Amino acid sequence: MSVADSNDELTVGQVAKRSGVPVSTIHFYEAKGLIQGWRSAGNQRRYSRRILRRVAVIRIAQRAGLPLAIIKEHLDALPSEPISAKAWRSLTQKWRALLDDRITGLLQLRNQMESCIGCGCLSLEDCPLRNPGDLLASEGAGARLLVTRADALDSGKTKE
Repeated sequence: MSVADSNDELTVGQVAKRSGVPVSTIHFYEAKGLIQGWRSAGNQRRYSRRILRRVAVIRIAQRAGLPLAIIKEHLDALPSEPISAKAWRSLTQKWRALLDDRITGLLQLRNQMESCIGCGCLSLEDCPLRNPGDLLASEGAGARLLVTRADALDSGKTKE
């Protein structure tokens, strides 16, 4: 192994220190298939220096609220290493669209919540949050979605 090769290899501790995440997070990311490493001749985990960018991207995506499954799906679609600036831009554009959709949904939720804050229990028959389009009105008053069918059956048995 050349000096250049050994300088490109990082231990799990070095990756954790340089990326600012705990060793357990590095292991977790690897277990979830978000990053990859290999075993040295001494059976120690090693990672390419390039993994630092990938960990940073994962952390940023998590801070933005993207689920790990979505992050993995998009990272898996990237071309093999080294990843070009064009590929990274494409990834961020896709994530931007996901975040725009999420922001729109959150704004709609916030605006709908303003109309039922006075209720406090979300049990209105025509609550736009729990009963969009008043689809549950035929089942009667109350918070129909907060009680599962099994709970309703169990409570019926105890009354008999």
